Amino acid sequence: MGPTDSESPSKSLRTQFLRPFSALADFFYPPACSVCGISTGGHRGLCAKCWSGIRFIERPYCEVLGIPFSHDLGAGIVSAEAIANPPPFDRLRSAATHDHAVRDLVHGLKYRDRTDLAPMMAAWMLRASDGAVESCDGLIPVPLHRTRILARKFNQAAELARHMAKLSGKPLLATTLLRVKRTSQQVGLGAKAREDNVRGAFAIAKDRENDIFGKRIVLVDDVYTTGATVAAASRTLRKAGAAEITVLTFARALSEPI
Repeated sequence: MGPTDSESPSKSLRTQFLRPFSALADFFYPPACSVCGISTGGHRGLCAKCWSGIRFIERPYCEVLGIPFSHDLGAGIVSAEAIANPPPFDRLRSAATHDHAVRDLVHGLKYRDRTDLAPMMAAWMLRASDGAVESCDGLIPVPLHRTRILARKFNQAAELARHMAKLSGKPLLATTLLRVKRTSQQVGLGAKAREDNVRGAFAIAKDRENDIFGKRIVLVDDVYTTGATVAAASRTLRKAGAAEITVLTFARALSEPI
């Protein structure tokens, strides 16, 4: 198949023009594993060892909380946890469990300014969204308080949402949901303390209610641990009239499949 069969002539010419520059970049910055740094065959990839350490979350799982089951219990099965404590969102989906290489990717993006990881991570999240992104009206990242943005320089959830919006063509509503309360770091807090910490932390920006009312929203974050943060954000979105809320994270803390 020639280039005119699969892509436009202008795109083909652009690719040929950029190829020498790409080769030069590879010479000075050889492709390496995004986790451990060992040489690989291409950029934004993982070596075999790191790849084998990733546990992707795939069916069968709870239709509400996305908790993987150890064996298939049939279509539409909901976990006991989701029945006993229904979340304020409609469903949760995550790309992988928060351990090994996945934890390194999260920490790289969040604490080491590795924004170059976001496109790969966003692509994994898009695949894990179970069609939620495709059918949504907008992507909303869990916001940081303005003081934390100044300290960190960027919001990792917004980076992931931005790349998903670019890949999917869906609207990015990055300024619709605000964090109006400066909360403590959630790391190290128990479930109850996390819930108290984020109570009343979110609000809808002035004159942005129409972004939410009657809309199908995908709420984006990097990690799901106890769910306190996304639960608080979801309650704010629900109060503003969101018709459907899907929480989508790159990773989630998980013990073992049930």
